[in-house]
Amino acid sequence: MILEPKSNERYTYADYLSWNNDERWELIDGIPYNMTPAPSPDHQRILLQLSRKFADYLEGKPCEAFIAPFDVRLFPNENKNDDNVVQPDLTIICDPTKITKHGCEGVPDLIIEVLSPSTAKKDKREKKRLYERAGVKEYWIVDPLNHTIDIFTLTEHRKYEESELYGKEEEIKVGIFEELLIQLNSIFVE
Repeated sequence: MILEPKSNERYTYADYLSWNNDERWELIDGIPYNMTPAPSPDHQRILLQLSRKFADYLEGKPCEAFIAPFDVRLFPNENKNDDNVVQPDLTIICDPTKITKHGCEGVPDLIIEVLSPSTAKKDKREKKRLYERAGVKEYWIVDPLNHTIDIFTLTEHRKYEESELYGKEEEIKVGIFEELLIQLNSIFVE
C-alpha cells in the first residue's frame, strides 16, 4: 500500500486504489493531487444548493447527479492502467451504463467544480483541459468569492467555446437540459 504518492512520479488507477483511504486524491495524466483540506462552509453551501436544484429536476428522469467524493474515470480500461481519476464536486451522468459500484466509468454529461483556494488553479487549467479532451459536454466553474459561474460548452469540434460568465443576479439555462433554469441568487446565499 502506498501511503503518500509522490508529486514527481506518475501513477495509474491501479496505484490509486492502493492509496491510504483516509485522504482524498485525484490523478490527472498520472500526476497525484491531494484533495485536502476539506472544503469551506461556503463551498459546501453552494454545492448543496446546486445539487438540490439538479437532483430535484432529475427526479424521475434517466440522468443522475452525484456529489464528491465520487470517482470519475474518464478513460477507463480493464487492466486499470489508465491515469485519470477525478472527484468533481457535482457530476451529472445520463448514461446509466457508465455508473458502476466504483463510480463513473466514462465521460459524464456535465461536471461542476466549486473553487477552493487549494484547487482553483487545477480546476481552471488542468481539469478544464482534461474535461475538454474527454468530451464533457458542459463544464461549470463556480467562484464562491466573486459569486460567479463560468460555463464552458463543448462545440462539435470537441473544443470548449469561450466561457459564458454569470453573476449572482442572473439566471442560467442549463445547456444539456433545455427546460432547467437556475436562479443564481438562490445558489449564492449569504
